[in-house]
Amino acid sequence: MRKLVLILVVACASCSAPATADKNTDVATWERQAQNVTIIRDTWGVPHVYGKTDADAVFGVIYAQAEDDFNRVETNYLNSIGRLAEAEGEKEIYRDLRMKLFIDPADMKAKYESSPAWLKALMNAWADGLNYYLHTHPAVTPKVIKRFEPWMALTFSEGSIGGDIEQINLKQLEAFYGKAPAAPSSASVPVAYAEPTGSNGIAIAPSNTAARHALLLINPHTSFFFRAEAQMTSEEGLNAYGAITWGQFFIYQGFNERTGWMHTSSGVDNIDEYLETIVKKGEAVSYRYGTGERPMQTSTIVVPYKSGSGMAQKTFTVYRTHHGPVVREEGGKWISVRLMQEPVKALTQSYTRTKANGYKAFRDTMELHTNSSNNTIFADADGTIAYFHSNFIPRRDTRFDWSKPVDGSNPATEWNGVLSTDETPGLHNPASGWLYNTNNWPWSAAGPDSPKKADFPAYVERGSENPRGVHAIQVLKDKKDFTLDSLIAAAYDSYLPAFEERIPALVKAWQQTPASNPLKGKLADQIELLRGWDHRWSVSSVPTALAVYWGEELGRRVADDARKAGMSADEYAATKATREQQLRALAAASDRLASDFGSWKTAWGDINRYQRLTGDIVQPFNDAGPSIPVGFTSARWGSLASFGARTYRGTKKMYGTSGNSFVAVVEFGERVRAKAITAGGQSGDPQSKHFNDQAARYATGELRDVYFYRDQLEGHIERQYRPGER
Repeated sequence: MRKLVLILVVACASCSAPATADKNTDVATWERQAQNVTIIRDTWGVPHVYGKTDADAVFGVIYAQAEDDFNRVETNYLNSIGRLAEAEGEKEIYRDLRMKLFIDPADMKAKYESSPAWLKALMNAWADGLNYYLHTHPAVTPKVIKRFEPWMALTFSEGSIGGDIEQINLKQLEAFYGKAPAAPSSASVPVAYAEPTGSNGIAIAPSNTAARHALLLINPHTSFFFRAEAQMTSEEGLNAYGAITWGQFFIYQGFNERTGWMHTSSGVDNIDEYLETIVKKGEAVSYRYGTGERPMQTSTIVVPYKSGSGMAQKTFTVYRTHHGPVVREEGGKWISVRLMQEPVKALTQSYTRTKANGYKAFRDTMELHTNSSNNTIFADADGTIAYFHSNFIPRRDTRFDWSKPVDGSNPATEWNGVLSTDETPGLHNPASGWLYNTNNWPWSAAGPDSPKKADFPAYVERGSENPRGVHAIQVLKDKKDFTLDSLIAAAYDSYLPAFEERIPALVKAWQQTPASNPLKGKLADQIELLRGWDHRWSVSSVPTALAVYWGEELGRRVADDARKAGMSADEYAATKATREQQLRALAAASDRLASDFGSWKTAWGDINRYQRLTGDIVQPFNDAGPSIPVGFTSARWGSLASFGARTYRGTKKMYGTSGNSFVAVVEFGERVRAKAITAGGQSGDPQSKHFNDQAARYATGELRDVYFYRDQLEGHIERQYRPGER
């Protein structure tokens, strides 16, 4: 018996030896690579990462990100690989299922293995950098991912805040696979009265600038703290600075010494739903296609989730046609979804554009056609400015209405490749000397020199003009002497064009109201104040507060009418609201202001606040806590500087959670010059001095200098170290 025990002990020891050896080998490899990396933190905490190779820079920048906010890094990958429920519990099961319909680890591992050697080296360095961080920070406990693997980088290959997959409705997915109560179809989902999302990008040609250098505005509107700043430099030609989405290893919106790029959310229709006619014969499920039938592909997906007693799991039998996975049912037909799925190309494009040294090289990256959900604003040191519309647009038969589900049994509804860059809306050095996008349609992108809607299929753009677009044209046209500072001033111009016609309409409604109506006297002072308002925001402005509260109240009151009319609440409120609706909304807004703040004559800055109390991804808010006044408003009213704010349970003040999250202006000359600001600060740790050190500048639009060159960093260095050093 003792001999048997001894044999087992020896056997177990021999089994564990390779694992220990592997770990020691990993650590030795990580430590060697760390010696090739230097991280310089400037006085704002921004990491400037220098490596001998691109892979070294990737290793260093992801290590630095983990130092600043590992929670956000891990959370982004829990979402991208469909493991969020393992951390957050049962409520995230269908979010994970949605991801797993498209992200199969086995498939991603195979794609990683077949990737070009240079890209595999970057993915290896990415995983190594995160694993080395965890090794050197044993007090940090991951929620789920104890070890990062290189293939995981392919699951989050494009840095948008809402990827294509997220357009699939979770309630409808649950109704189909979870046998939940039927959810409304996408065609009948109510038009939400919600904060506009998106971004601003502006490029100015040398002909319109004082120094005869191209200028670029980079102004993503996302949820706060979704990205951080970083610089990545190597001896292999990499030198990029800008906003980097937590967990990724490429600068998503930014610039290098020669080129700059800004992505805005596109209104393109590039995701299609197919109505599949189902044929069931016993246990077998088929779907009609052409004159015949095809067997439905079935597979099993297991979604683990955290429960009160530990870990549990839910198992799904999922269905797929050649179009894509089935995600819901409508009118007795199953709906499958087709969207872009090219993770290797997408990661390649996201990274290689950061090294583009001019317009041609940048345009060459666009030939990969995987920047699917974005438009791109471009400027370079040669003086070129350009606009690229969504980079992935399937070519389709224009006989069909692609904004609705199409007949999956009809072969004519198949995609026929993608539109080339020349076949999509675009601009290259327009005569206007400027171009922009504010998530609006491209038909006004350069004023009279814009692309023409009639020249393109309807599916290239489903959006419309928006108040920010109107505003952008106002600040761009007829100006020939732009500088970095005047471009900042334009980006923070305080005019609110949405009220330009709405306030006069409100005044007219009041004037036409009989004196016998109680609202006539009750609103006389408010009308007088709004009549004299210049439609500009400021922290001291009382009419701004009154107008915003009135606009929001009116939107709520007309929401049902707007849904019935198939319009947005904003559009309906601006064009169809009755006189009575307008005045009653103003009365209710006045009463709410008086109730919450003691008087309807309350300054906007006393209401509209920036607050960051914790490092939580979902922020808590508290009127008793410290906060900062913010003058700019929601993008809904046409404010180019956007601040999406509202009240929360227990608060009377409005707190921002989205909008201006990163702002940068860039000038391309002999040497690139830039200024930038990030919401709050670089670090997600409330104990760090960089948790909120940019907040005051953020609230006032006071951008700080970017230290792009090593000589600019001199005198502004807080710490210089290698990964692993304390």
